Amino acid sequence: MKKILYILFVLAGATACKKQLNIAPSAKVTSYLVVDGNISSGDSTTITLRRTVNLDSNSRANPELGATVAVESAGGASYKLNSKGGGVYVSAPLNLSSGEKYSLKITTSNGGKYASDFVQVKNSPPIDSVRTAIKNDGLQISVDTHDASNNSKYYRWEYTETYQIQSAFESQIIVVKNDSPPPPDIQTPRTPEKKVYNCWVSDTSNSIITGSSAKLAADKISDAPMALITANSEKLRLRYSILVKQYVITAEAFNYFELLKKNTEQIGGIFDPQPSELTGNLHCLSNPNEPVIGFVTVGQVAQKRIFVDKANLPGNWVPETPYGSCQLNTLLYARKVTSTIPTIPPIYVNEVNDLIYGGFQLAVDYAPGGYLASTPLCVDCTLRGTNKKPSFWK
Repeated sequence: MKKILYILFVLAGATACKKQLNIAPSAKVTSYLVVDGNISSGDSTTITLRRTVNLDSNSRANPELGATVAVESAGGASYKLNSKGGGVYVSAPLNLSSGEKYSLKITTSNGGKYASDFVQVKNSPPIDSVRTAIKNDGLQISVDTHDASNNSKYYRWEYTETYQIQSAFESQIIVVKNDSPPPPDIQTPRTPEKKVYNCWVSDTSNSIITGSSAKLAADKISDAPMALITANSEKLRLRYSILVKQYVITAEAFNYFELLKKNTEQIGGIFDPQPSELTGNLHCLSNPNEPVIGFVTVGQVAQKRIFVDKANLPGNWVPETPYGSCQLNTLLYARKVTSTIPTIPPIYVNEVNDLIYGGFQLAVDYAPGGYLASTPLCVDCTLRGTNKKPSFWK
């Protein structure tokens, strides 16, 4: 949902008319609260609060800072969430009763009060499998699940992808520039924590994925599509992992997310579904006429992670990387500094700081130490990810 939240305030008041609306830049901006998250049973709860922005704004939805957020039970128990910054609020693991109903309470820094309806706990059954299938255009990832008690019926999924990347060249040396030589630049080997060759990139799903077995004889979902990774994606260059989260939701929540999916993903022409009013289960108590965007769900989340290795994919799948123009060059290392004293020859010093590719000794006098270098993108993978291996990576 992260890529579409900032436009939802337009959809909240839209009708089914087909006439295009032109909103003048001077139109009054109405900032609506957007609430995203699940009240988790047996695990920490994460709730994200944002404010919508005008369509002609270049910014995304603004985080709602300084709010007081709590989970309350119908019996009166209260559990406070703490701010992590950036509009994200978290709690310690909550042991919720499956026979109780729970509500999310929010008080913003400007005194606005918001609350969700009291929602029943819907615990997810385990995910049976996260499967992969090799297709002509890439790797299809899908999920199988079932509920033997026949009590789930409505499902929603999210996922987080993590994949390994490598720089075009491995930097073995850190160089501390000396702008007033002599003496020359200081060159030291990279320690393991300062390596910039292997990195990991993570991203979360940005589409709404739902499924229902309500019209089936058994509460079973088979081969529900999660993601399609194209054959030339860099995600599949080395190693890829996906963590799938499965939620069981109420029929009302399912209808809300289905409508949200239509409003945000399927609108394109006059024959496509037109925007519909979104009615979630959140309300503004201090101003009943103010719309609130979001649908709070409650329950235990099921999770399952798989890994995909390059060795198990077709050999003719060639990943595309941003390294096509990368090259090693001594001149990327050296920068000429000409002395004003005629008897002192020109001195060459480092130009790219710690992006030196070590291991090649060259018979040149203008590159101190004889090292090759490349541009930052080609050497430093931390420009695109983190060099700290995730704890789950194996």
